[in-house]
Amino acid sequence: MSELDSLVRRVDPDRWLASRFIADERARADVVALYAFDYELSRVHKVTTQPLLGEIRLTWWAEAIAEIFEGRPVRRHPVTLALAHAIARHSLPREPLDAMIDARLPELEGQPPDALAIATASMTLAVRILGAGEAKVSAAAQAWVDRAPADLKQANRDFGNLPSAAFPAVAHATLIRAPKASAVGKRLRLAWAVLRGRL
Repeated sequence: MSELDSLVRRVDPDRWLASRFIADERARADVVALYAFDYELSRVHKVTTQPLLGEIRLTWWAEAIAEIFEGRPVRRHPVTLALAHAIARHSLPREPLDAMIDARLPELEGQPPDALAIATASMTLAVRILGAGEAKVSAAAQAWVDRAPADLKQANRDFGNLPSAAFPAVAHATLIRAPKASAVGKRLRLAWAVLRGRL
């Protein structure tokens, strides 16, 4: 198991479990790199004591993303290196990555992050990595953020003909139906969701 895979398994177990249903090993690693990037951004406000120091850290990540898209040397960090490969392999757009960084700025002042922007951006990118292009994920992201199972009905309607290979990018949202399920229970729920292509 890779360093980033181990990290995401520890800090983001629901999305990590969903990623186990990605058949292509390289694509799975690319999605995991995206989740690791999300985690690195989430911890900025936890490891800094002043807003300015947090801004410096977020700026570091913003500059790293800029360097990747501008074809400059990639910073020697496990996440930036893995993310650079994912961006190149799947022609990922820059905007959602920048949005994930910007959404963390309120945390530096003690405010909640823009969780919906983060969830929408990460789902959008994960779906693209898995070959589904511009699938509509906003309702699934909203359901995930609000932990609102009722919103999953709209998400299922929005997915339309989302390819089964791309479904693991959104499958973790089904786990809001059973937040206290065991690891085995969650795995079964994910398997059923991926099999049906429905949250």
